Amino acid sequence: MRFWPLLVFFIVACGSKDNTLCDRFYAPYPDFISQRQRTAANAALLDAMAAYSKGDFTKAAIGLHREVDKNDRDYTARMYLASALIGAGDPYKAEMHLDFLEKAPSSGFKDQVEWYNALCWLCSGQYARSLQQSMWIAEQPAHTYKAEAHALALTLSDH
Repeated sequence: MRFWPLLVFFIVACGSKDNTLCDRFYAPYPDFISQRQRTAANAALLDAMAAYSKGDFTKAAIGLHREVDKNDRDYTARMYLASALIGAGDPYKAEMHLDFLEKAPSSGFKDQVEWYNALCWLCSGQYARSLQQSMWIAEQPAHTYKAEAHALALTLSDH
């Protein structure tokens, strides 16, 4: 009968939600494209975004990666891919795609890249880099993710 405490521990541990800092602060980039009219040209993208909207980030990342492979200047698909990769637990690959967007002068995702980089570093355990980035964002006079960055910086300062 000594196994009962161990059994209870495993039941509780397996049934509880992992509440990591990544889980707490990661929010997928909002889906602005799933409601587009479906055409033959965008069907694969919309299928990937359907998975993304359902929170199936692994499946979404596969489809979005195919879209980016077809057109490496599809900055919108690349932004969703980076977000999906973080959600799927692969922040290192996400950071690579964010670096691509950061180097693209006309991607239009400056604030998103800055914030999602902070999330990549947070989700990969690089807390010092994430803290530095979130503090920098929080100090900007106008940044899309100013409030989120401020909350993350406060949390990491206490961590």
